[in-house]
Amino acid sequence: MRIAFLGTPAFAVPALDALSSAGHEVAVVVAQPDRPAGRGQELREPATKGWARARGVPVLQPAKVRDGVLAGQLAALSPDLLVVVAYGRILGDDLLRLAPQGAVNVHASILPRWRGAAPIQWAIAEGERETGVTIMQMDAGLDTGDILLQRTLPVGDDDAGALSPRLAALGGVALVQALALLEAGAVVPVAQDGAKATLAPVLEKEHGRLDFRMPAARLAARIRGFSPWPGAFTALGGRTLKVHAARAGGDGGLPPGAARGNPEGLLVGCGEGSTLLVTEVQLEGKRRVPAAEFLRGHAIPEGTVLGP
Repeated sequence: MRIAFLGTPAFAVPALDALSSAGHEVAVVVAQPDRPAGRGQELREPATKGWARARGVPVLQPAKVRDGVLAGQLAALSPDLLVVVAYGRILGDDLLRLAPQGAVNVHASILPRWRGAAPIQWAIAEGERETGVTIMQMDAGLDTGDILLQRTLPVGDDDAGALSPRLAALGGVALVQALALLEAGAVVPVAQDGAKATLAPVLEKEHGRLDFRMPAARLAARIRGFSPWPGAFTALGGRTLKVHAARAGGDGGLPPGAARGNPEGLLVGCGEGSTLLVTEVQLEGKRRVPAAEFLRGHAIPEGTVLGP
């Protein structure tokens, strides 16, 4: 197929690789504009733009997508299909209906669960043991289109940073499989059951604040789900304490937020009488260290309470 590809971050690159390896023609890559990044805030190009430049594929980076200009540019290329992978913009009907085969999306969840901007993070944060990818025929709703193909994988102990490339690779494989079925006229679209839908909203910094009234198992899942961003954090003595790794378990008997050290790390009381064992931390202005090492230089007096 001749494809117009809309995608921006590194998550989208395996799909481009898979399309190219399967013999599809990527006629253009549409990505979001270059953005400032890093301490120096220098402009950084999207990962998909780098992929396209290395292969001589034209790149478009429109600031707007709903003014008709992008639709006109893509229509001039006569694509058979639009493929959308983590593009980060909502497409209008002019784009969704532009190609004979419409537009398909690679979404990193088992729809209708975790519709929205951050499906990988929320699936982990809410304790899912299995997730996957959905190849979806796009419509005007938020991840509400018909399902063309789904593939699953176990979450395991991955955090969001580790699970993302696994899902990206799976998405590339599933995309090629779905397009083969589409070309053969063998795909059977399945409507989503909206009653089973859950939402994965855009992550904000405040999502990472630890609420020790929650059970420890749920907090441990959120710490993994929100790594590397926005990260999990609390406060210790008026300074921000980032929590990079933790697990449920350990000695009980601590009220929510109360903390004490032990040889493995920092024990914190949580909801429902549970305890969180924090094993890796980073105090504001300091480097990331194992919690046991942190405790050797930072005494935790009796009665210490973390938060809010």
